[in-house]
Amino acid sequence: MSRTDDGRAWLAGLPALVEKTRELWQLRLGAPFHGGHCSWAAPAERPDGSRAVLKLTWPHPEARTEGAALRLWNGEGAVRLLDQDADAWALLLERAEPGTELDSAEDLPADERLIAAAGVLRRLWTADVTEAEACGITSLTDTTDAWARLAEQHAARPWPAELDTGLYRLAARLFRELPRTASREVLLHGDFNPGNVLASGRSPWLAIDPKPMTGDPAFDPWPLLEQVDDPFDHSDPHRVLRHRTALLADALGEDVDRVRAWSVARHVEYALWTVDEDDDLDDSITLLRQARVLAEVAGL
Repeated sequence: MSRTDDGRAWLAGLPALVEKTRELWQLRLGAPFHGGHCSWAAPAERPDGSRAVLKLTWPHPEARTEGAALRLWNGEGAVRLLDQDADAWALLLERAEPGTELDSAEDLPADERLIAAAGVLRRLWTADVTEAEACGITSLTDTTDAWARLAEQHAARPWPAELDTGLYRLAARLFRELPRTASREVLLHGDFNPGNVLASGRSPWLAIDPKPMTGDPAFDPWPLLEQVDDPFDHSDPHRVLRHRTALLADALGEDVDRVRAWSVARHVEYALWTVDEDDDLDDSITLLRQARVLAEVAGL
């Protein structure tokens, strides 16, 4: 945020915004949580003594409908929305306790964490898509069409031979084809990484921080595959990725080929945003080599 004028202005006004929302909901605030890139969040206590979280977000399109999605889920797989000030981009949320992130639950093997997360996703996907669209939650197709155009622009640029531009072209095709060939649409979380899945006393695990869209459910699992631990650090990443994609697809009731294809597309999408900031291209080359592994697993 500090790299843009809007971000710096929001940060400068943040103390006043914290005080405004604290007074609005008559909260007692604790020390803020660490780790957010586009938001500020802190534990809170309401006047009746109940515990909550105050979240203030830098205004940006991905966060515009977070409150709407949480309201639709109504605690089914996600933390509950307790109150909202849309003009201030402020949310008062249920506090998940103990709040351990799924990627920090090192007592659980990776497979068990994947199965637990799949259970959360299945609950999130039960929300009414028609209601989500009526709330202004955008279609996955709108997002992936923009990604396809960016991938095609990158493919047309001159790059060193080590950077596999064929993967940009493959991703562009997948971005256009996959959303339009889905057998059903659901309310997607949009950023379902294991850091956004917290242990809770009300339910074993609850999701936070959605970037909601409506579309193909096979879009959501990719971050889990790569972040419960790094499959590319294993001696045989092909075997690990084949196993994980099959395990998740089965637990979710989704087609494994679609889960694998989306994993390729989304990994390349991540690389799209890093390449312009990668001075020596080493990181981008590594990301695309990893995408090639995913493409081989997917048979693409």
